[in-house]
Amino acid sequence: MLRELHISNLALIADATLELDAGLNCFTGQTGAGKSLVIGALEILLGLRSAGDMLRHGAPEGRVTGVFHLANPLLRRRLAALTDLPIEEEAEVVLVRRIFASGRTSASIGGHPISATMLKAVGETLADIHGQYDAQFLLNPANQLALLDDFGKTAALAAQFAQIWHQKHQIQQQLENLEVSQALRRQQLELYEFQASEIDAADLHRTPLDQLEARQRMLANVEKIKSQAEAAYGALYEDDAAVIGRLKTIASILLELVELDGEFSEPAEQVRSAAIALDEAAFSLRRRIDRLELNPEELAETTDRLNTIHRLIHKYAGAGGTLDDVLAHQHHLGEELSRLRQAHADVSALSGQLATVQKQLAELGQRLSAGRRQAAKSLIPLVHRQLADLGMKEARFHVEFLVAAAAGPSAADGSPQGLESVELMIAPNPGQPAAPLRKIASGGELSRIMLALKSILATSDRVSVLVFDEIDANVGGRMGAIIGEKLHRLARGHQVLCITHLPQIASFADRHITVHKTVENSQSFTNVRRLEGAERTRELAEMITGKDVTPTSLAQAQELLELARPTTAVPATRTDNHTPPIQQAAQKKTSARRGKPRLTEH
Repeated sequence: MLRELHISNLALIADATLELDAGLNCFTGQTGAGKSLVIGALEILLGLRSAGDMLRHGAPEGRVTGVFHLANPLLRRRLAALTDLPIEEEAEVVLVRRIFASGRTSASIGGHPISATMLKAVGETLADIHGQYDAQFLLNPANQLALLDDFGKTAALAAQFAQIWHQKHQIQQQLENLEVSQALRRQQLELYEFQASEIDAADLHRTPLDQLEARQRMLANVEKIKSQAEAAYGALYEDDAAVIGRLKTIASILLELVELDGEFSEPAEQVRSAAIALDEAAFSLRRRIDRLELNPEELAETTDRLNTIHRLIHKYAGAGGTLDDVLAHQHHLGEELSRLRQAHADVSALSGQLATVQKQLAELGQRLSAGRRQAAKSLIPLVHRQLADLGMKEARFHVEFLVAAAAGPSAADGSPQGLESVELMIAPNPGQPAAPLRKIASGGELSRIMLALKSILATSDRVSVLVFDEIDANVGGRMGAIIGEKLHRLARGHQVLCITHLPQIASFADRHITVHKTVENSQSFTNVRRLEGAERTRELAEMITGKDVTPTSLAQAQELLELARPTTAVPATRTDNHTPPIQQAAQKKTSARRGKPRLTEH
């Protein structure tokens, strides 16, 4: 509930503090005094209305502050989720909206700043505000399904349907994306497979490039290599003046000298070792020469491999590229081929998922539709009873189910709200065709229909504060008494704020607040204060006859209070003959009021 409302520097209100009751709070006052301004301030606080030019002239800043007592832990958790703030444990929450002369506004909850979007979501959760010509949440067709779900206890099923609906369309979108790019993927797959096959065929990892190039050089010059190697071998070993023979002769001479002079032992050993080393070198050279053969086939194969590798480097790495660049491209091709092949596999997998989800959605949709139609069947007679109490006995109400507009290529799965949408329909008078509730022309009829629905849906309503701005528009005094009783009953489960011009409604208030305008120093001010006792009786008398209060009007006001008082103790159940208690009380009083003046209707 809204415990307190503080308004400063807003239009005609310089400073006002309203302490509100948990039940029915009625605001009365002369036309133009600023009653609707109070409701406007609440709308600004809740982010349901733009501040516009509401700042009081000359004031640098305006402010609206609401102190809400949230006894319901589910409501606190909902607000915490909407604002992403740790307020779920706070029973008292302070909501503040500031308006600056620059046009900028700011909002905070529990001392934490929040965005305008968050503020609006919070406002729609805390209060439902009904004006004379619109009923916002209730009359919005998009919200009527939610209200029907709450009444029929199908809200959990509706949430499950919405979740699976979004899942289905997410899968459809993925499939569409895959199908749109299918031709391109096929072209890419063919290209990448060709490139990967070409590089794989070259077997680039078999022999390092430097070794392959060395082998090719050797095979291409084998004759020259063999000829020169033979010459080297002959010079070392076979020729008449071969190095090894001469070196052995030198070694023998040095050995003889060692016998004569031991100082020759070191060079003698060095020459002997060199002779042995050269002898081994000559042996190795001979073996290599013997293995050297001209192999045209191997030369051709090696040359071809080198040409292929260099062609791949030029093709896939460009000028200045290397074999490592080609190998990197080969790895990239492998990744791309895996991705493209996986995309093809995904199409099959997603198609299977889609079939499963479609089946689930169809089953849930049928269950949800059946539950909603049953709820509508139960709701219609309840609305007719309420409308009869409110003087619309001939009115006919029904719920029209329409095929939901599809968001995709098929309407079979409806919308996230279900397989159908609904429109609350009403035919206020016999012979008139039924029309959508939101298109009812008469403000009085709209007010009564709205009150009838609110009375029925009160136990499942999503908000705790209901605000009615001039619900008595185009309504007379007789009906005003019935509306007053309905509002009072509605206030047992919700806090109700109501602006009214009818004393018959105001007499039911748990808290009666007057709004009046004064002029001081050529400036207008709107003031609000609570009325009790004699002041409240006089206010009701003025509402009956105007400023010229007479003993008769005072008596009428007192009688209104007495008639309203018994209903405050009546349980919120219907009497057996469906006659509202206020009408029963009035009937009983009629015989006892012989000669008493009748209430004047205005």
